[in-house]
Amino acid sequence: MNHAKLRLAFAGTPEIARIVLEAVIREGRHTVELVLTQPDRPAGRGRKLKPSDVKLCALENNIPVLQPATSKELIPESLKNCDLMLVVAYGLLITPEILATPKYGCINIHTSLLPRWRGAAPIQRAIEEGDSETGITIMQMDNGLDTGPMLEQFTCSIMPDDTAGKLHDRLAEISATNINDLLSKIVNGEASATEQDNSKTTYANKISKQEAKLDWTQSAIELERKIRAFNPFPVTHTVINDINIRIWEAEVKQSPENLVAGTLLNNKTSLDIMTGKDVLAITRLQLPGKRPMSAKDFLNGHPEFINDNTVAC
Repeated sequence: MNHAKLRLAFAGTPEIARIVLEAVIREGRHTVELVLTQPDRPAGRGRKLKPSDVKLCALENNIPVLQPATSKELIPESLKNCDLMLVVAYGLLITPEILATPKYGCINIHTSLLPRWRGAAPIQRAIEEGDSETGITIMQMDNGLDTGPMLEQFTCSIMPDDTAGKLHDRLAEISATNINDLLSKIVNGEASATEQDNSKTTYANKISKQEAKLDWTQSAIELERKIRAFNPFPVTHTVINDINIRIWEAEVKQSPENLVAGTLLNNKTSLDIMTGKDVLAITRLQLPGKRPMSAKDFLNGHPEFINDNTVAC
């Protein structure tokens, strides 16, 4: 393989995008001419404006940054010196005019094995659904929502204890490890694309905070998956004794009992709650204004918390 170089534009915002951008810069096979990222957002208790992870990386490497607030503010002329745009979790729609501007178009790293889990939350939905594997798809972008032809796919197993955070980190590493080789294949004319099978499409809808409230009529296994899928954001929660409790970790306990869903059971090491099927044993939780703690420590400090009438809702 020869060493022809691409002049890249990079569009991305969160940590996974930063990891990929760093890999491209570090490898040095191709040059990043321009970085696009979302505007600085208020964050923290002081609500001070915070730059994205990608912006910080670009500034550290003296790469020009553009932060359009809307897709309409991004004009094709800004990409006139770029051969290709690499998009990773950018968060803004790429217009047809932008897609057509670079010589090699725009490619996107998507964190699922397309066409499964097109859309905004593929990592979370794969865990929530109980999938045994996922991966990344690097695709040529078109005008649809994650519908473009696929250049390469890389598979990743979903482990029984995977949270969205853990799986995100593995998929980011897979993306960073493989992107430079694909970019070289593109510039050397060695990349080929495969159309997606639209009959196998599923959609990963954006996560809402309302979804994070646990429904105790669901089975314990469904709830345990949701807890892992919504960790580290938005974090599942329930109300017990008028206290909103965030739930970080839990286990499934098989149970022949037929108690009302939401009933709390006496246990000294975990906060056990009856579900629509079996028991969910909460092992790590968080009270308002406090840091996460083990359920055992919480119960040791609040022995009065559970009584015969206590129900989660």
